[in-house]
Amino acid sequence: MNIPFLSFNDINKSIKEDLKNEFDRFIDDGWYVLGNKLKTFESEFAAYSGTEFCSGVGNGLDALIISLKALGVGPGDEVIVPSNTYIATWLAVSYVGATPVPVEPRLTTYNINPEEIEKKITSKTKVILPVHLYGQACEMEDIMVIANKHGLTVIEDNAQAQGATFNNIKTGSFGNINATSFYPGKNLGAFGDAGAITTNDEKLYRFANIYRNYGSEKKYYNEIKGINSRLDEMQALFLSLKLKLLNSWNAEREAIAATYHSLLENVDEIILPQLANNATSVYHLYVIRTERRDELQSFLNQNSIGTLIHYPVPAHLQTAYSELNYKKGDFPIAEKIASTCLSLPVYPGLTNEQLVYITDVIKKFFNA
Repeated sequence: MNIPFLSFNDINKSIKEDLKNEFDRFIDDGWYVLGNKLKTFESEFAAYSGTEFCSGVGNGLDALIISLKALGVGPGDEVIVPSNTYIATWLAVSYVGATPVPVEPRLTTYNINPEEIEKKITSKTKVILPVHLYGQACEMEDIMVIANKHGLTVIEDNAQAQGATFNNIKTGSFGNINATSFYPGKNLGAFGDAGAITTNDEKLYRFANIYRNYGSEKKYYNEIKGINSRLDEMQALFLSLKLKLLNSWNAEREAIAATYHSLLENVDEIILPQLANNATSVYHLYVIRTERRDELQSFLNQNSIGTLIHYPVPAHLQTAYSELNYKKGDFPIAEKIASTCLSLPVYPGLTNEQLVYITDVIKKFFNA
């Protein structure tokens, strides 16, 4: 049995005919940028996220950068970020001239630990930027309390958790302004790069719309120095089709995760993912941890099971951030996760037979 780490086959089959039909209409329409298809998707995704506004942009990194710009973050400012996250979160902070200030996660949930945030707040802190890592919602109520107490703003990085909730409230709706990615591998993925910003603040929404379009609301009249980062009509159209099925796809991911839990819970050398109280996960990734990670990955590969490591080198140890002078041991929890984590296949279409095979191979490895 050959099981890839990720497959789009089931998702694409379920929408293929609709995609073809809508693409024909898209070609006939002849409008490719900032048209009605984008407006429709923005309205739909805002409603899905539980926010008033949504602005479609070129990708998730741009969504973060524009969100920071909208809040006036710049040189001399500090932004609280997780010590374990994809480097894009840190890069966005750097691109606006601010400094990322890492905070360790809970080892149980992998998400930023609210109890550690206040220790890193200084007079320069402007924003808290939690990341809903691997699909699980951060402990947003505690984070918002801390932000309000210190007069800070919040940007959620919701790239991996579209549809997750904390206390029954959707991620991407807690922060002052929030960023997400529709990179193809995301739970709601485009057929190329794409991203979006969600907010309830009309002023921030207007800034995002203008900044993404060369700083212009009216063609050839530029209010600010903006960039070109617009979610195009074709991707918006395809995302609208996929959004209708996102809840069912997320439910399938949750069912797969429950099966993994059930079949692996008695394997002593594996640590399974855990949920914080009142948090849900849409399992963008199903991440286990083991001290024998590299051996296990090699064994799974030998048995035709694809896996990935998210992420093998924490941001503070990347060469790109050598100027911050962090060294190994400065963020031990992030480093522990990076050296022991392994992502197993989790995607719509993964069958129970395949899950049994994967878990049997894992048990065989540890029983050998």
